[in-house]
Amino acid sequence: MHSVHPEDHVCMCYRVSLRKLRAYMKREDPAAPSQLSECLGAGTGCGWCVPFLEELHRQHKAGEDEPDIPGVDPAQYAELRTSYRQTGKRPESPENG
Repeated sequence: MHSVHPEDHVCMCYRVSLRKLRAYMKREDPAAPSQLSECLGAGTGCGWCVPFLEELHRQHKAGEDEPDIPGVDPAQYAELRTSYRQTGKRPESPENG
């Protein structure tokens, strides 16, 4: 399975890439995952990316240099987000995505 590339959008509503989120966390060291919304509005649109933002924040706080979304294929991520927008239902966890 492919992993999310730094230029891929984690927040698809506001087109916020993994690279932008990493840079924001490194620069601002947000205390809470909700503060990632200050990075170009990430997580404030449809809400699909919120669990993924929480995981990135957890990794950042654990001291990981390059937080990542493990085991997620970018195409599948986009498909699941489309399904979420239509149904309001998501997989049980980002890892199951």
